[in-house]
Amino acid sequence: MRHGVDHKKFGKRTSHRLAMFANMASSLIAHGRIETTVLRAKELRRIVEKLVTRGRVDSVHRRRMARKVLRNVSAVNTLFEQIAPRFKDRNGGYTRVLKKSAPRTGDSAEMAFLEFVDYKLPAKKTKE
Repeated sequence: MRHGVDHKKFGKRTSHRLAMFANMASSLIAHGRIETTVLRAKELRRIVEKLVTRGRVDSVHRRRMARKVLRNVSAVNTLFEQIAPRFKDRNGGYTRVLKKSAPRTGDSAEMAFLEFVDYKLPAKKTKE
């Protein structure tokens, strides 16, 4: 039975799993969109949603709480100065998971994009 289990383990030890999600969350904050497996995207979404909610009010305590999860000072600064203010008037639902149609080549894992809801694809450069 799975009573009280609230996260997936991904076959990794706790320290490895937390480090993986810290790196993935920092990448999402830095780039606005990342590509990963569907299960990892869904689990990371839980972490990032809480970080953005904390980032809506800028205080030393909340920055320290975010720093504990992200382990990256520049990602914390970006979160509090650029990302969280964009979602000041939104009550949750800051990210979305977009499933890709093709699986990963090596192991056929289902792939997805995890992005912020206001993410816009960069415009393609055309030859003139």
